[in-house]
Amino acid sequence: MAMIFLGGSRDIFELPVPAIERIGAIVAAEHGVLVGDAPGADAEMQGLLAGYNYEHVGVFHAGPEPRNNLGDWAAYPVPPPHGAEGFAAHASKDREMARRADFGLMVWDGVSPDTCINVLCLAMIGSPCVVCDTMRGMMATVRNTADWRAMLHHAGPEVRRAVESRMSDDERFALEA
Repeated sequence: MAMIFLGGSRDIFELPVPAIERIGAIVAAEHGVLVGDAPGADAEMQGLLAGYNYEHVGVFHAGPEPRNNLGDWAAYPVPPPHGAEGFAAHASKDREMARRADFGLMVWDGVSPDTCINVLCLAMIGSPCVVCDTMRGMMATVRNTADWRAMLHHAGPEVRRAVESRMSDDERFALEA
């Protein structure tokens, strides 16, 4: 069973049809799903999976309990580093899901640095990620860091700066190699 990391931007409250279709195919193929607990795309994906009564789902969270676990699935806490807040508090759980995934499906609004970094984490380990870019109305598969750079090239300079400010040293090193 392949493990699929599902995620996306917190500002997305309606999944695009291609993402819904991909999730339907994931369910039909009985792949395992790794998903976060954030509002927005994570919760929308959870709602879709719960509607299917799908069982092969793990919800990763940074807090003591998941913020969203709409299917009452197994929950996996990944505590943040001491004193971490905001993005830093959730980055560890996102990187853990990427580490465990064979593939990814990200719904990106074209500006979320967190979603962009999730795609990078998957690219760094060679796990292909389908990116549904709602800003540009297109889908593309990111297979490596060169593909990821091409994806980021279409984002504005503010987005690129936000992504760079949140990258780990390992992620920066992978892009220099």
